[in-house]
Amino acid sequence: MTRQRSAGLLLYRDAGPAGRPAIEVLLAHMGGPFWAAKDAGAWTVPKGEYDEDETPEAAARREFEEELGMPPPGGEPIPLGSVTQTGGKEVTVWALAGDLDPERITPGTFTMEWPKGSGRMREFPEIDRVAWFGPDEARRKLVTKQRIFLDRLEELLQGPDGTEAGD
Repeated sequence: MTRQRSAGLLLYRDAGPAGRPAIEVLLAHMGGPFWAAKDAGAWTVPKGEYDEDETPEAAARREFEEELGMPPPGGEPIPLGSVTQTGGKEVTVWALAGDLDPERITPGTFTMEWPKGSGRMREFPEIDRVAWFGPDEARRKLVTKQRIFLDRLEELLQGPDGTEAGD
């Protein structure tokens, strides 16, 4: 059996005025009935599975567009590495500087039996919303194993003396 692998893009932007977090990241709330009433731990980096015939970075870009209904911004992605989630899936993520309006997303959908055991198939959005969050709030929202990507992004964006790169 082939190990499940996913790849995604963690979009980040400068949050602007003093007193706010230095960056904000774009997270996606998982769609479907299981996640509908959950908030903490129910958000994810926009990502999806890929096969051996596709590179992880190409899959990350494709999945961003499939899940959000718009292409990722241009620019050079920053590798943030991989983690193995609780269920065993390996997730590889790149950070990408950019901006988008969450109101413009058009999520992809999936079909599943709901309610379970009913024999009725229903369609649900893969993600039901996206939003920008500062790092502290993003850590509360993200599924536990993906929080490391925020730490890695913050480390990469800080200079050697702990200040923001470019200061």
